[in-house]
Amino acid sequence: MFDRFALADLSVRVVAAPLAGGPSTPALAAAVANAGGLGFLAAGLLSAEDLADAIVSARKLTSGALGVNLFVPQRPVATPDQLGAFAEILEQEAERYGVALGGTRHFDYEWTAKLEVVQDLRPEVVSFTFGVPSEAQCRRLRNIGILTAATVTAVREAVIALSCGVDALVAQGPDAGGHRATFDPLATPPRDSLDDLVTALVACFDCPVVAAGGLGTSADVRRVRQAGAAAVQLGTAFLLTDEAGTHPVHRAALCDPQFSKTVVTRAFTGRYARALHNRFIDGHEAHAVFAFPQVAMMTAPLQAAALKVGDPHGAALWAGAGFATAKRGSARDVVRDLAD
Repeated sequence: MFDRFALADLSVRVVAAPLAGGPSTPALAAAVANAGGLGFLAAGLLSAEDLADAIVSARKLTSGALGVNLFVPQRPVATPDQLGAFAEILEQEAERYGVALGGTRHFDYEWTAKLEVVQDLRPEVVSFTFGVPSEAQCRRLRNIGILTAATVTAVREAVIALSCGVDALVAQGPDAGGHRATFDPLATPPRDSLDDLVTALVACFDCPVVAAGGLGTSADVRRVRQAGAAAVQLGTAFLLTDEAGTHPVHRAALCDPQFSKTVVTRAFTGRYARALHNRFIDGHEAHAVFAFPQVAMMTAPLQAAALKVGDPHGAALWAGAGFATAKRGSARDVVRDLAD
């Protein structure tokens, strides 16, 4: 048996949320770890090989705590006819940008291979989104000293997660940027406030609870910590930092007055996620289907083309509801401000 990492080991109870698609770089994870917090690598969209490279790169930059987030494989929920109908509607976007839609297939995110990577390279924490691994998989990680955490949006999901043997819960509130972590891909995400969710989880379960979603200031941090959260997890707060791999178009949009609000949409990926409100959402939310990651594969070339030409209205600009509080500068300064 190995000594296991605990959130209480952090000198600063701030976690940089895993931001899939580019923002979560080894440099960002290491910078947060060096500031006393927990830095995360977002492995959901990475190959197993790229994940291994990212962990090695981050380890060269810090001796602090590192986390890895994995997407739990999803069952297919859309029919070929539903995907085909949405693809026909998206052809107008393909013509706009002069690209072809991406192909769709069932994909498990190299789940088994990535579990092997984290068992080999042993980050301090492995968290899961869209569900939980099996009890046996949790046990294997625990036995080598890795803290496991499940992202949950409701008490009933927490019951499932803890029954599978995870060590901690990440309570994701409705204002979170990016994907909602609901276990059921067809369910409407709960709208209960983060504070209520944290309070309920702390009252019901004897395990660490990390508060996440819509947090952006030191006052937010104090509030949820007083509600019982063992730590706070923030993603949007780090999007503008020097170390983040946020695309320049995304960075500019976060500071552009024309983007005044966020909305929850299925249009880009086939799963509910919060992003800056733009033209693509207005044009396609009504026709969107539940089909993750197939819709994400379909729209990937469209989004890449939009970003290439500098069009913020053709790509998913993930952001939490409190995006206006995000600051430029070093990740270390952001951690310091949040913990003040």
